Amino acid sequence: MHRVTGAEVDRASRESEELASQFEEEKPGRTLAGPVSVLVTGTALAVALFALWQTFRPLPQGSKYYLIVFLAGVLPLVFLAFPAGFRLPLALRKHFSSRSEGESPAPTRTRPTIPDWIFATVALVVCLYPVSPLRIGSSGGGYDAFLNRQGLLTPIDVVMGAALMVLLLEACRRATGWVLPAVCALFLAYGYYGGLLPQSWAVAHAGLDFDQLIDAFYNSDSGFYGTPLDVAASYIVLFTIYGAVLDLSGAGRFFVELSAAAFRRSRTAAGRTAVASGFLLGTVSGSGAATTVSIGAVTWPILRRAGYPAERAGGMLAAAGVGAILSPPTLGAAAFIIAEYLNVSYLRVLGWATVPTVLYYLGILLSVEIDARRHGTRPVVLDVTSPWRLLGRFGYHFLSLFVIIGCLAVGLSATRSVVLATLLAVLLSFLDRAHRLTPRRLAEALSAGVRGVLAVVAVCAAAGIITAVTTKTGLGPQAAALLIKGAQAMSDDPTLVLLLTAVFAGVALTLLGLAVPVTASFVIGWVIIGPALLNLGVTAPAAAMFVFYFAVLSEVSPPTALAAVAAAALTGGRLVPTMWQTLRYALPAYLAPIAFVVTPNGLGLLAIGGPGRIAFATAASALSVAVLAVAAGGWLPGWARPVRRNACSARSPG
Repeated sequence: MHRVTGAEVDRASRESEELASQFEEEKPGRTLAGPVSVLVTGTALAVALFALWQTFRPLPQGSKYYLIVFLAGVLPLVFLAFPAGFRLPLALRKHFSSRSEGESPAPTRTRPTIPDWIFATVALVVCLYPVSPLRIGSSGGGYDAFLNRQGLLTPIDVVMGAALMVLLLEACRRATGWVLPAVCALFLAYGYYGGLLPQSWAVAHAGLDFDQLIDAFYNSDSGFYGTPLDVAASYIVLFTIYGAVLDLSGAGRFFVELSAAAFRRSRTAAGRTAVASGFLLGTVSGSGAATTVSIGAVTWPILRRAGYPAERAGGMLAAAGVGAILSPPTLGAAAFIIAEYLNVSYLRVLGWATVPTVLYYLGILLSVEIDARRHGTRPVVLDVTSPWRLLGRFGYHFLSLFVIIGCLAVGLSATRSVVLATLLAVLLSFLDRAHRLTPRRLAEALSAGVRGVLAVVAVCAAAGIITAVTTKTGLGPQAAALLIKGAQAMSDDPTLVLLLTAVFAGVALTLLGLAVPVTASFVIGWVIIGPALLNLGVTAPAAAMFVFYFAVLSEVSPPTALAAVAAAALTGGRLVPTMWQTLRYALPAYLAPIAFVVTPNGLGLLAIGGPGRIAFATAASALSVAVLAVAAGGWLPGWARPVRRNACSARSPG
């Protein structure tokens, strides 16, 4: 008998935080202490309050003014919260060391260095420059004067814009690694040197000089202050704050306990608990690796007692965790960008994601059932309280989720909906003495929400380099034409051309997602691959969700598969087998986007069309998922005896 207690869940949650940060798209930040921690926390709290205020009292100067001020508050924090990641030469380390002589050595990740403070200060200056009223010759003079110089930047404007570009690339490098800055540098080089390419090439263009590029980045609506940053500052930060508030109010613990209680008498209780926990935590997490580690810290001991090998359990946990990015009502960051790009409500995007999410978790649950029968896992009795008792005592945690959906349904914006849900979650937290959000804990939640979005903001702002270059050079339509020509070279049949284009696009997006975060992968995929699908008659919702799904699925795609790496680190299983097990569990998710792009009835998976189309598409897809799960699991009822071998039957917790 394995008893899941509240103390066990809380302890596992604390222990999983550091592990989760190692396998996020973002690198782990510093563990700050002392005055620096107070400064960062206070600044993050101010940014959170500013974002909340902007929701109901927008700045009269407009949204771009808000983005400039928001970035000025966030970008300096990136340099204080994330270490540089490489060591300076010994002489320079001694010169820049912030420790006074005779002070004991401090941990390397607890204190910003002098260069970090310099970066933060310069970032603050260059971010606030467009709104600064100070006049320097023909430069400066305030926000309106800066906008009036669009296309006619002064030398100081160019210097400030170039400095911001470099700082954003360095912030991305610190937060996500070298790949995204390298991709941005490649687009920058294409914008500058593209005029030197032979004009007979499809991707050649007239060429842009450096001033034109900086103007596009710094003083246009498609650059640093474009849609990706707008989404991060207006939507993602608010949903991240909501998730932090809900987590500190005890919702995470409740979701795991409820999952265990719901299946405590089931033969496959261990696997079902892991999958259900992933879905429930995913509704408020929106992060694959973090959800994987959070549910694994509690459910891996249960899975081990049931006889699951480390690799199979890790694959199940990773697949269930990645579903967090696909699960309403808090999808991944790219979902908010979809709403902005297509100019639709976020509720409609949630509607598009609902059926594919159900099919995704249906495939995982069927695989769990098949594994339990084919490999003969042992039943584990979970000694937890009644699920009805848990719902009666802590079911109020669901209310804020319902408020989001309800507010969206009556026409309220996503930003106001999530703010109201956050306020309700704060009030409801006082129903649980152990998790009530006192002013101090509320401030902690607000600042944690902003710190959780630092890397996303850096990525979204840097993505402006990609979108601006693509817009200025016309790269999107040119690349789309090349992709379609490649498919047409293999077949003249329009349906087959569409299928081949979708397959090529899926492979390209998967490879792209192996190297860059989901948000950046979606932005790049939308401006390059989106036009190809649209040109072949694919509807905008289907094309956008296609790009979104394949960007997300990079987290379960070998050889990187961040969620699988996190799961393997947690279970101690072999990495490559864990990745393949993850891919097996998540396999139906690869077929869904192909279906709603290639087949007209497939649009029913996005809840587009009449009830008949939706019902037919859902039923046909559910049957396909079941067949795929049976084929991948290698088991049919009555066709094969349970396989008892290796760790499946021998492993025991001891």
